[in-house]
Amino acid sequence: MQIIDWLNEITFKNEARFADVNYARNMYSKCIDGFLQQGITTVSYYGSLHGEATKVLADLCLEKGQRALIGKCNMDRNGAPFYEDKSAVQSLTATEDLVKHIRKVDPHFALIRPIITPRFAICCSEDLLHGLGQLANQNEDVPIQTHFNEARSEIDFTMSLFPQFSNEVDLYQHFGLLDHRSILAHCTHMTSYEIAKLKELDCGVAHCPISNTTVGGGFMVAPIREFLRQGIKVGLGTDSGGGFSSSILDAMRQAFIVSNAGEMLSQGANPSLTVDECFYLATLGGARVCGLSDKIGNFAVGKEFDAQLIRTIDLPYSSASTVIEDDDSERIIFEKFLMSGDDRNITDVWVKGRQVKMT
Repeated sequence: MQIIDWLNEITFKNEARFADVNYARNMYSKCIDGFLQQGITTVSYYGSLHGEATKVLADLCLEKGQRALIGKCNMDRNGAPFYEDKSAVQSLTATEDLVKHIRKVDPHFALIRPIITPRFAICCSEDLLHGLGQLANQNEDVPIQTHFNEARSEIDFTMSLFPQFSNEVDLYQHFGLLDHRSILAHCTHMTSYEIAKLKELDCGVAHCPISNTTVGGGFMVAPIREFLRQGIKVGLGTDSGGGFSSSILDAMRQAFIVSNAGEMLSQGANPSLTVDECFYLATLGGARVCGLSDKIGNFAVGKEFDAQLIRTIDLPYSSASTVIEDDDSERIIFEKFLMSGDDRNITDVWVKGRQVKMT
């Protein structure tokens, strides 16, 4: 199913249910619990377009101890008749209200932070994009996220709506939505000009290899090797709504597989990712993209304690991970976990020193 069809036939009608705050609280609570069980300590959330439901998401993250960037999705056109912001003004007002709410409940952004979230340009009027750019300018400590150059059909539709621009980089930059705070999901179809601009503007890329090979529109292989070669910030995303898993371990494995395809398609010009590089994308790479590398991403002295305790032997229950042998080195055990482990091996999880999972 193509991305636009998938949104219209599946996604919008499910997101519309979050108008019911009680439904939102139940679903978001289960979502956060499930992520923490999988050891996902930090998330950049695309909430629904409902301001009150997104406040609930923020409150739940704070309550349950998950580090999160939390965005109210902005979309005032090309959604569904039952699922659009009523106007650019209404969308902006709800976003401003969310920013104020999070500043109130977590004044220093110690754990949660708002993130400005235009769904993508297709769903945003020029007035809305302009207003979001102004909001970003007024809140320099608030990041920005959007879907970017995800599929050819999406790019073509975007350019038909904004004929004054020849590419998405120039479009988003014009509205003040591209800078060092920007998290751009996907970035699968990129020209050399666009790659150079992302480097110049210090934008970050959220590589989502699972959804890029699940949602229709062709086998989409983002040029991750070239991004890394150019020094562009890259982290891993699950984009679980469009894929088959919310596990960051699965995202690592798929990134490795997709990069093998990229090496083949480039006839060796873009070597596949190594295991170490995939692990970096899931940890410090993601922290850099989220603007949090001064706090998390590795165990450097002075950083906050976001961690998992991994058990590969003597588990009190069965696990699908590869058997550990007596003569396995630490390196081999590490690679076996990355390639075959799952949440059953993750027995304990901490976020900012607080234990959020205990087996």
